[in-house]
Amino acid sequence: MSDDEREEKELDLSSPEVVTKYKSAAEIVNKALQLVLSECKPKAKIVDLCEKGDSYIREQTGNVYKNVKKKIERGVAFPTCISVNNTVCHFSPLASDESVLEEGDILKIDMGCHIDGFIAVVAHTHVLQEGPVTGRAADVIAAANTAAEVALRLVRPGKNNKDVTEAIQKVAAAYDCKIVEGVLSHQLKQFVIDGNKVVLSVSNPDTRVDDAEFEENEVYAIDIVTSTGDGKPKLLDEKQTSIYKRAVDKSYHLKMKASRFIFSEINQKFPIMPFTARALEEKRARLGLVECVNHDLLQPYPVLHEKPGDLVAHIKFTVLLMPNGSDRITSHSLKELQPTKTIEDPEIKAWLALGTKSKKKGGGKKKKGKRGEKAEDATEVEPMEATNGAESQG
Repeated sequence: MSDDEREEKELDLSSPEVVTKYKSAAEIVNKALQLVLSECKPKAKIVDLCEKGDSYIREQTGNVYKNVKKKIERGVAFPTCISVNNTVCHFSPLASDESVLEEGDILKIDMGCHIDGFIAVVAHTHVLQEGPVTGRAADVIAAANTAAEVALRLVRPGKNNKDVTEAIQKVAAAYDCKIVEGVLSHQLKQFVIDGNKVVLSVSNPDTRVDDAEFEENEVYAIDIVTSTGDGKPKLLDEKQTSIYKRAVDKSYHLKMKASRFIFSEINQKFPIMPFTARALEEKRARLGLVECVNHDLLQPYPVLHEKPGDLVAHIKFTVLLMPNGSDRITSHSLKELQPTKTIEDPEIKAWLALGTKSKKKGGGKKKKGKRGEKAEDATEVEPMEATNGAESQG
């Protein structure tokens, strides 16, 4: 085996150290989500909440792998976003933004953490109100949650990405909701947040992806966004975009001094992972980012919107395809939901009844697998009706 092959082999889940790094990143991002949720109250400034999430991740990752010989990169893998009501995603405003939360808002919190480039991402939907969530808000969240539960059971070795796309659309339709177009679930690899193997949220002629089969020891970020609207979100204002990622394969000689200054700051601080313009010198950033984006040096993550009055929910989780089954390592339980629809479709019920652990592994490893399963089952999400006192705002 060549050194390259050995290096490649060691960087997937067959290495216990890699599994540990994924799970450590997941533990930090789950706690960061819990922290941000606990601060979500009416009149709280969105930018402050986003900053709290990012600061917590930076602080906690700074405390791990401190004393290793080789410096290990670690920190925010995706900046904290809080997208409200009909805003679909990527809202992580600049420091000068005055947007606040209001009673009754539906919030989508989205964030990511990495240790040594091994990434754990999570997104969660919360309604800023006392008591159970009812009506269409409950439908859209139940649609996202049930679709996530089905995806968890279908993203497994031997299954195909197309099967998952069709299944999640069927689940959303059962709640009279739509899966939002343009959302991709990506394979995660070391330092790669958007790997080549993807699951489309909606199959249509405009967006084609290669057929792919899931394999053991892979990691995926399963990303489900549902809407009570038509599921075709629009970019309303480019000025709202604040999250970018360095396009490492592109180069261009920037003309403006401000652009060169910002670009060199980005290369130093954020060479690979997505970042927020809040972390750059704000006055220069706005000016310099435009030229960088125009010449494809940066990939923007636009803030997208459904129509006013539409409700949008978002659930994202990271799953490790381990030899003994799927291990969902990021999640947060939902408030109690009372949707207006129930799942009657036998195919969806059959998907939900599938286990997430593999039974086919025999031989000497079996006992070890079982002991591992117990620990892993504890991290599995509770069913849709689950309520969590910790999350209820008192």
